[in-house]
Amino acid sequence: MTERGREIAARARSLVGVRFRPQGRDPKLGLDCVGLAALSAEVPAEKVRRDYALRGQRLAEIEHELCALGLEPVPGQPQAGDVLVLEAGPGQLHMGILTEHGLVHADAGLRMVVERPLPLPWPVLGRWRVAGDS
Repeated sequence: MTERGREIAARARSLVGVRFRPQGRDPKLGLDCVGLAALSAEVPAEKVRRDYALRGQRLAEIEHELCALGLEPVPGQPQAGDVLVLEAGPGQLHMGILTEHGLVHADAGLRMVVERPLPLPWPVLGRWRVAGDS
């Protein structure tokens, strides 16, 4: 695990308990999974799209956006601080931050940011890191 990965995981864990809000980018008002990933990876909120559908997003669109935000796909062993793209349900993509203990994500059902233990209940479609942090 890199120092940068530890920092990203720690920032994500510091947001546990923040309320869930669709398209949320401010922890004072609430976060969604994209807002959580952006804050954790220190991507400025104004660079993150808000005009996406909650369902029906295509993986290629998400990958394009992640690259534009300075993240890169990573093969190999997962490590804390990785941004995971998950398939939470049919036609529903989700993001979270891998930690040494589990996954921090914005849980719409629980209406807050939580950390869930491993193993993950959803298939992982891709892992991303801040460019140059491998």
